[in-house]
Amino acid sequence: MLNILYEDDQIIVVEKPVGIESQSNRTFEPDMVSEVKKHINSLSPKKGEPYVGVIHRLDKPVGGILVFGKTKEAAGALSKQVSGHQMEKKYLAVICGKPVDNFGTYVDYLWKDGKNNISKIVDKGITDAKRAELSYRVLEEQEGEEGPLCLVEIDLKTGRHHQIRVQFSGHGTPLLGDLKYNPAGPKVAGQRNVALCAWKLAFTHPGNKKKMEFTVKPQGTIFNKFNKISEDSPTSAGGGMNRQKQA
Repeated sequence: MLNILYEDDQIIVVEKPVGIESQSNRTFEPDMVSEVKKHINSLSPKKGEPYVGVIHRLDKPVGGILVFGKTKEAAGALSKQVSGHQMEKKYLAVICGKPVDNFGTYVDYLWKDGKNNISKIVDKGITDAKRAELSYRVLEEQEGEEGPLCLVEIDLKTGRHHQIRVQFSGHGTPLLGDLKYNPAGPKVAGQRNVALCAWKLAFTHPGNKKKMEFTVKPQGTIFNKFNKISEDSPTSAGGGMNRQKQA
């Protein structure tokens, strides 16, 4: 299950498949942290559990790139990049409808309803509401059976619970296949999950300070319908699409 894009003694970068939790939710289902720990232990068995520092997460129905720290120092340095908005996280999504503008920024305040595992856009002054910001640009538009569908690239500025899904739904263009925030939305044959992929991740290596950049091609029937995906996404020999650069 583990598709490793990069690994050294400080960090490991992997591609999370759709349908897998980023971190254990106290069930017996597999999760990425457990899989990374098993991998590390298989390479260098030691007493006790290997350290795996969680830097960021992806929702269960979302695939894409995750980086983990293999030491506390590396995890701390990467977490500082996240909090300081120095880690670049870009997503590709297919949305139902078309935004008013082909590019723009959404700034909202989100409140998490932990009991029902959803988030809502609320007024700024609401207790526990957190600022959420992202920018987007429309890459391509196609006409679906029930209206236009747009491929958008999203630059995530903050990392709130279900942020992309909530904000696009709140602004009238929910994500295709998102049964939680768009239950009555259009259906596409073969598309069973949220049409969202964390396709690009860029950060500074916590050790050697080099700029690192990774990309993967989003998986799913609907993404393959857009020409922009095949044009811009690199192809590797094994059919798994990924790229890694170091500046």
